[in-house]
Amino acid sequence: MSDTEDIKQQIAELEQAMLSPNFWDSKERAQAIIKEIAELKDKLAGANKYDKSDAIITIFSGAGGDDAEDFSRILLEMYLKYSDRQKFVFAPLHENQNDHGGYRNVTFQISGKGVYGLLKNESGVHRLVRISPFSAKKLRHTSFSLVEVLPNFEKVKEVEIPAEELKIEFAKSGGPGGQNVNKRETAVRAIHLPTGLTALCDSERSQAQNKEKAVAILQAKLYKKREDDRLKQEQGLYISKTMEIEWGNQIRSYVFHPYQLVKDHRTGHEETDVAKVLAGEIDGFIEAEKGVK
Repeated sequence: MSDTEDIKQQIAELEQAMLSPNFWDSKERAQAIIKEIAELKDKLAGANKYDKSDAIITIFSGAGGDDAEDFSRILLEMYLKYSDRQKFVFAPLHENQNDHGGYRNVTFQISGKGVYGLLKNESGVHRLVRISPFSAKKLRHTSFSLVEVLPNFEKVKEVEIPAEELKIEFAKSGGPGGQNVNKRETAVRAIHLPTGLTALCDSERSQAQNKEKAVAILQAKLYKKREDDRLKQEQGLYISKTMEIEWGNQIRSYVFHPYQLVKDHRTGHEETDVAKVLAGEIDGFIEAEKGVK
C-alpha cells in the first residue's frame, strides 16, 4: 500500500470512530482524534502537493558505453511519444549528445494536467538487454540509464539557495561535434556547492533566461533530495543518494533478446509487446506504479 493510500485508510478509520454514539464520552480522546485527522489531512495534502505540476525529466546514461547512450535515446523517444499520445507539451531543456545519436544526458519538460503525478514513479534505473548494434560480433549487451523526474517549480519558496552556496558556469550552446564554434555562451550550469547537485539549461535564447531555469531546476533537485533524505530517516533507511546506474539497482528491465519483455521489478507488471511500450504506451506501468511507496 502506498503512503497516500495508508493515510487515506487511517483517516477513514478515525472518521468512522467519530460516528460512534459514545465518541464524546471522553472529551480529551475525542479532541485528540479530531486533531489527528486534521494532521493526517495536512500530511495527505503534502504528499500530493506537486502531483498537478509539470515534470522536468533528466535521463543519464550509466554503465554500458555506446549502448547506454543509445538506450537513453530510446527512453527519450518513449517519453516523447507518451507525451504526444496524452496531448501534453514536450520541450527540450538541455542535451549532451554523442556522435551517433545517443545521449550522455538529456533534460526536457513535459507540461500538462497532473504530469508529475503520473510520471514521478518513473524515477530510477532502467535496464536494457539486447543484441548490441555496436558489437561487430553481435553479442548480447546489458546497459543502464537513470531517469530522474522532478516537479517543475515556478517559484520555490521552500528552497532558497544562499549566494555563497551557488556557483554559476557558462558554456556555449549546441549539439555534438563542431557545432558549438559560432554559438554564444548562453548555456548555464547551476551548481549547489554543499551537495554537488547540478542543473544545466541551454534551451532559452538568453543567458539570463537559461540561468533562471537552471537555478529553478537546481532548487527542485535540492527540495527533492531533502524530502527523500527526510523520508528515509523517518523510515530508518537513510542511505547515500549517490545511486550507481548499474546492475542491481534497476526498477524496470527492457529485454529485446533472447525474448521480448518489459518488466517493472517493483510492481511485477510486465508486457511482452516491447514495440508498443517504446511507442509511448506505458499506461499499464504508470497505473501499477501508483501503488508504489
